[in-house]
Amino acid sequence: MQVTETLNDGLKRGYQITISGAELDAKVTAKLEEAQPDIEMKGFRKGKVPMAMLRKTYGDRLIGEAMQEAVDGAMSEHFEKSGDRPALQPKIEMENGETWKPGNDVVVNVSYEALPEIPEFDVKGLKLERLVVKAEDAAVTEALENLAKTVQDFADRRKGSKAKDGDQVVIDFEGFIDGEAFEGGKGEGYPLVLGSGSFIPGFEDQLVGAKAEEAVEVTVSFPENYGAAHLAGKEALFKCTVHNVKAPKEAEINDELAQKFGAEDLAALKGQIAERLEAEYTGAARQILKRGLLDQLDDKVKFDLPPTLVEAEAGQIAHQLWHEENPDHHGHDHGSIETTDEHKKLAERRVRLGLLLAEVGRKQEIEVTDAEFTQAVMNQARQYPGQERAFFEFVQQNQQMQQQLRAPIFEDKVVDFIADGAEVTEKTVSKEDLEKAIEALDQL
Repeated sequence: MQVTETLNDGLKRGYQITISGAELDAKVTAKLEEAQPDIEMKGFRKGKVPMAMLRKTYGDRLIGEAMQEAVDGAMSEHFEKSGDRPALQPKIEMENGETWKPGNDVVVNVSYEALPEIPEFDVKGLKLERLVVKAEDAAVTEALENLAKTVQDFADRRKGSKAKDGDQVVIDFEGFIDGEAFEGGKGEGYPLVLGSGSFIPGFEDQLVGAKAEEAVEVTVSFPENYGAAHLAGKEALFKCTVHNVKAPKEAEINDELAQKFGAEDLAALKGQIAERLEAEYTGAARQILKRGLLDQLDDKVKFDLPPTLVEAEAGQIAHQLWHEENPDHHGHDHGSIETTDEHKKLAERRVRLGLLLAEVGRKQEIEVTDAEFTQAVMNQARQYPGQERAFFEFVQQNQQMQQQLRAPIFEDKVVDFIADGAEVTEKTVSKEDLEKAIEALDQL
């Protein structure tokens, strides 16, 4: 076998691999001899099938296997000697594919883009700022008030009061289409909050102004896409009796409220809220620190980038942004999407940082543990209530999905490693300053 370099331009590499006909035939013969003892054919005892018969029956398939093994072996040996790591799967073409005949030499052309050498950089030269925010009393009080709203109660309005938007009306109702009551259109003692959108459009609006012990007729049309086909698009009359009109009443912020949320008392609930807020602030501050770190790495560490990787990333960015600007368009029937200089600039940053972090992680032997991966799968599975098991099975069978879940964990671990060696100063700021810093990130 002969391997000849045909291209060495920047990160682009090309090689021609020649496998002699005799070498290929020897590999096929070796495979046949290895398999011969276990082969049975009609008219021959097991292991006694003539080599000529085996070659005629299995030769073509084994030639293909021998070719693939020879090329794979040559490339593995090449990568081991050269130290090259291909950025993408190498392109392999058989030069004499259509005219090749058994016994002839096989000539294969291989081309790829090599991953660049990543230069060393001084971690200690990075200067980072970590924002620190304490949970102030005002923020805890605001969070408590929001919790109280989630458990708000309703109290009877004064007799004769008219129902307002946001009030709760307790009603009996029965629906009719063309004078006939329909299945599923009846309810008794139903507590309906006006303006909640619980019922079909227009229903709640017609109960605004109703009083307790008043009969109200509501006429509405079911939406064309209504779930029950026998009701979709049809006009219905609902005969309603209003039993009570109640005004919203926020729960009092006290020990009883705290106990509803599993805390021993109000002081304990405030402590839990403060811890949760500070954990949220810490998470947001970490994103700001991470952006600062990546910005410095992008500015300080420069190296050649594989053009194909940049082009592919620019295409993905253009595709993603196009769909964000056209959220109602689904699928891929939108024609080609042109990449701009901005897309390419962002792609270069992403590819550069991706390669840099991957190299740091490789050298430091940073890995995603089984426990970390399992936790990521569990977090993702919560988005599919009732289908968690199916999601777990999907992940087990899908290597690409596994990589998507591992990638952000790996990146964060590498970022943490670099940040631990950098010069980090802490700066105490207000919640509002932190929010402004996060908004500035979103605009970049």
